[in-house]
Amino acid sequence: MNNSLKSDENCVNKSDTNDEPKTLYFECNPTGALNDEHSAAAASPSCNNYYDDNYDSTVTRVLKHYRPRGALARALYQKQISDEQLRNFDKNQWYKCNLNGLPNELTKRFLPLSLDEDTNQFLIQSEEKSEWILTQLWHTIAKAFLGWFMTQTSINGWLGRGSMFVFSTKQFCYLLNLPYDWVGESCLDLGAGDGAVTARVAPLFKEVYVTEISNQMRYILQKQNFKILDIDNWHLDHKFDVIMCLNLLDRCDRPLDILQKMHSSLTPGGHIVIALVLPFSPYVETGGDKSHLPTERLNITGRTFEKQVFSFWQNVLIPNGFELERWSRVPYLCEGDINQSFYYLDDAIFIVKKAASTIN
Repeated sequence: MNNSLKSDENCVNKSDTNDEPKTLYFECNPTGALNDEHSAAAASPSCNNYYDDNYDSTVTRVLKHYRPRGALARALYQKQISDEQLRNFDKNQWYKCNLNGLPNELTKRFLPLSLDEDTNQFLIQSEEKSEWILTQLWHTIAKAFLGWFMTQTSINGWLGRGSMFVFSTKQFCYLLNLPYDWVGESCLDLGAGDGAVTARVAPLFKEVYVTEISNQMRYILQKQNFKILDIDNWHLDHKFDVIMCLNLLDRCDRPLDILQKMHSSLTPGGHIVIALVLPFSPYVETGGDKSHLPTERLNITGRTFEKQVFSFWQNVLIPNGFELERWSRVPYLCEGDINQSFYYLDDAIFIVKKAASTIN
């Protein structure tokens, strides 16, 4: 999972349901993302903030009469407004789905989650880190310079910034219907980034393997004692109880090839955990051509989050030999910067296994 949310013109963080929150949401540019290896871990966030006219707070009423001078003062002023709105935003909206119109085979597999202690702690820590003004200024300057010859994922790894959050350990166990004291044999995290998400599930397995394309991120993963596999040959000599593919399918050049490799690399009864940012907007940071579009395209259609979930299930998972057990909706969170304390996109989580017809 890349260490930076990959943004693009269509990557808009807002609910597609009728009860969408009238609060701050983000529209991200084509090269950014919540951090840039948005596979939850690479580039740094580059998003535009939009405010609803109905939003009202004491802080906003006071600050709207204040007009700071200087670029830094304006940035800090804007950050204060952004963070105030993020604090007041109803975060339960992150987990809601409009199931009306979806087939029963899909709705009965929806597993609602909610904001838990670990997720809230990540938000608190992100806000605290974003207040380190000198550090954030250094990051801003360093990113501008390093961006000439390093990928956003590697920049984040080198600076130690932009960690991502997808789910807590308890949420992971709930999604897979596992007891909290369960211990499996092996887990593989594809595109693990800085390993922040991997570390949350690592205690549940005897062996934890990772892959990562960024040299800087591999160095960070190695320091955490994860077993690093070759980015192209990880599927040749190992079988895994659980494979995590978190925010990677929209950031790799050959997503269909990865799906087939995961299918062949599961142990009997094994599961794959897929996280996919919706609305779907593929962007290949490295390995593709100058257009940054993938060689293989996933046939995902629909104008809403829910319709794209249905499309991914029907057009991608089923034709590639997978059976869907459960799915959910979570925020794909990224540590913030000098502009605001954190960023988020909408993630669909799919728990899948080999379809019975494909088991030899």
